[in-house]
Amino acid sequence: MADTRSEANSATTSYLEKPLNYIDGVRVTPSEPTHRFAVSEPSTGKELIQCPSSGKKDVDEAIRSSREAFSSWSQVPATERAQLLLKVAAKLRERVHEIAKVESVEQGKPLWEAEHEVTSSAKCLEFFAGMATYASTGQHLSLDGGSFGIVRREPLGVCVGIGPWNFPIAMAVAKVGPALICGNTMVYKPSPFTPITTVMVAELFTECGLPNGVLNVVQGEGQTGALLTGHEGANKVSFTGSVATGKKVMASCASGIRPVTLELGGKSPLIIFADADLDNALKATMVANFTNQGEVCCNGTRVFLESSIKEEFVKKLVAKTKTVKVGDPLKADTKMGALITKEHREKVLNYVESAKKQGATVLCGGEKFTPDAAAVSGGYYMSPCVLDQVGDDMTVAKEEIFGPVMSIFSFTSEEEVIKRANNTNFGLAAGVFTSDVKKAHRVANQLQAGLVGVNNYNQLRDGMPFGGYKQSGIGRERAAVTIDMFTQLKSVYVEMGDVKSPY
Repeated sequence: MADTRSEANSATTSYLEKPLNYIDGVRVTPSEPTHRFAVSEPSTGKELIQCPSSGKKDVDEAIRSSREAFSSWSQVPATERAQLLLKVAAKLRERVHEIAKVESVEQGKPLWEAEHEVTSSAKCLEFFAGMATYASTGQHLSLDGGSFGIVRREPLGVCVGIGPWNFPIAMAVAKVGPALICGNTMVYKPSPFTPITTVMVAELFTECGLPNGVLNVVQGEGQTGALLTGHEGANKVSFTGSVATGKKVMASCASGIRPVTLELGGKSPLIIFADADLDNALKATMVANFTNQGEVCCNGTRVFLESSIKEEFVKKLVAKTKTVKVGDPLKADTKMGALITKEHREKVLNYVESAKKQGATVLCGGEKFTPDAAAVSGGYYMSPCVLDQVGDDMTVAKEEIFGPVMSIFSFTSEEEVIKRANNTNFGLAAGVFTSDVKKAHRVANQLQAGLVGVNNYNQLRDGMPFGGYKQSGIGRERAAVTIDMFTQLKSVYVEMGDVKSPY
């Protein structure tokens, strides 16, 4: 019987026999690609495919297709659109193992994490299916003289979605779900590092009855993204990625006055008070830093420990970190897989070296790691890292690392730690651990972050708006308010009497 790695590699290789652009319900080869880019398997370092990067003609075709589909899709009742989302959610659950294996191959995360991502994506679609009534409900206003007003909620048109490589399925669904339930169509571009599973999801939509053109996928690097965000046929852009690219996307949308949603980076604080349940705080600290190889925008990488507990907590933390099994993401006992690319691993390791030069102490990890298994010895692995003696002005304390690197800080007062926690250009997430409910609320209310966890961390639940303060983004995803970002309001005044005029 074939092992999991053989099955995953076979499934991925088979899937790559066809092109990865998906337009009008068919996988097509870009007609005028600008160039080709290599897609590698993070866990082995082996090249999976040379993927063509879509050019202007391909982007034009995708936008045209979605524009034509919009005229009919926007007229489908929201309840029927909801039924389709529910069918896709059911398919994701049915094929979770198959899809997760390919995701693990292309992204490098442990298989169990990939399975969780597929399942959570199904939940996200189910949530937005449940928003069908809100997505299609307007208002009626009774006015003087029997006249009345109607407020209609209408779709925007063709939406562009651009996703990251850390959660390729979940981020795609978080954009596609609300766009489609509102009656929009979407052209989606996944990250060039993870181009495969998004197409698998798009094919599931078609299999479940989505009309051709409602969801198209184009592959490409930055140039393709710029063609999409600046396209005159696009009515809305939703982007998840770095702050630097987010600024370019926003500037591109400004020329056409296109609304934009941005979910960008973070440098989130995790504050642990002495009165906290320290066993739970320890578990949360691990989750907040080493989930998905640390490649999570909302990770709590700045860990603030009240000074009276720091020594004992750090001792347990380092011991726990040393037990994290790094290796083949397709092995059941692996807890941390491979970083996305060789270049990214070097970038993360350089942050560790920079910290050491600036005076920080490496308590454990922060080195290249080579698994014993020959099949994955060429992958992009590193050992999870804990840094101590980190100053607030050090590079690792200010810049998003996007890897398994945790920085430890100590504090003595509530006022001090709030001030230091907020001393960042980011504001995506934060965490507070304390047994004092009044303190929990007091601190949470003062933290400048879009998502605050109390006595837990990284709890992104559908229905709770996700997005950032400051340079961590604009807009919110995965909640009812997201519907407002994929629709526009039209006020219709109906006169029931005669027009009054001074002329």
